[in-house]
Amino acid sequence: MIKPDATSAGNTGAITKMIEEAGFRIVAMKKAQLTPELAGKFYEIHKERPFYGELVKYMSSGTIVPMILEKDNAVEDFRKLIGATDPKKAAPGTVRALFAKSIDANAIHGSDSDENAAIEGNFFFSQFERF
Repeated sequence: MIKPDATSAGNTGAITKMIEEAGFRIVAMKKAQLTPELAGKFYEIHKERPFYGELVKYMSSGTIVPMILEKDNAVEDFRKLIGATDPKKAAPGTVRALFAKSIDANAIHGSDSDENAAIEGNFFFSQFERF
């Protein structure tokens, strides 16, 4: 999911291009804006953490671009492509090194497991919205 800081900066196309050039197939993609309630539901796993309220506020502050991607070894390869959560620690050439503003406004979200990828994909897309 491309986050509000990256979409508002006009980086959606450049990030999508990087994803495709890395060999991912975009199965589903759309622009959306989360309500605070939906952002809270999506990040419910972090509900007890001190940053939860700010995360919900940030993720509902502007347009996002959720996607479902396919590729062999997709989760691991995508995590490498996007880089470390803290853009100061992200490897050169990664999405976050190139486009993130801060550890909080870090341009993009990537699932951390195949199971979470399925859950997160289903959160944003019905079976009828997939190619």
